[in-house]
Amino acid sequence: MRRRKPHAAAPLPVPFSPEAARIHRVGLGLTPEQVAEGMAAHGVRLLAGHVLAWERGELRPGEAEFIALARALWCSAADLMDGRPTRLRDHRIARELPPETVAERVGMLLPTYQQAELTGRWEGDAEQTYALAVVLGLRLTELVEATGRAEALDRLLRQCVAGRWQPHLRALTRLVPVAEQELAAVLLVLAQEHHVPAHWGMPSGPRTPAVPLTPRFWELLAAQPTAVPV
Repeated sequence: MRRRKPHAAAPLPVPFSPEAARIHRVGLGLTPEQVAEGMAAHGVRLLAGHVLAWERGELRPGEAEFIALARALWCSAADLMDGRPTRLRDHRIARELPPETVAERVGMLLPTYQQAELTGRWEGDAEQTYALAVVLGLRLTELVEATGRAEALDRLLRQCVAGRWQPHLRALTRLVPVAEQELAAVLLVLAQEHHVPAHWGMPSGPRTPAVPLTPRFWELLAAQPTAVPV
């Protein structure tokens, strides 16, 4: 009996805003036919009916169509998104970059990078993660969110304040591509804030954080001269 090959995961839809597309078109005084003509100049040929169907929410543009539409409307791809980009693929599309370009610039094989977009799991090392932030113009907070590492960061920070933070420093640089000395300065403060000295016969140790660790981590890191902004 012949075994069926597993179906490849379908790409997630582009976070397209029909209202934003209509507002931009009307603001420019363009007809759907003129928008279609403008998209043809960028290599995407379709009927004016497609433009109207997108604006009505009846259809959604694919990635190439989405970028061509933004260029025909003289706006950025991010301007046509329904909310701010959060996923890795959305950030790439907002920068109007093909996956081949991003994979090459971060030093990663294309299939590996595409898998990261599909699964939301980033397995790059510290150098590749830093390159990703630069290529996509991400802040550190956006980078951690887009690479699906928010929970891992929170868990690692709790381990840092629960005991000695020094053994976790290298692992933290994989999640947040910042120089070790900058992270060390932040972790030292976090550890001091979440430990109390022994007195009156009471044992010392970590106390329950008064505030969530991750927001405080970002607050402290923002005061450091990081190459990538927080």
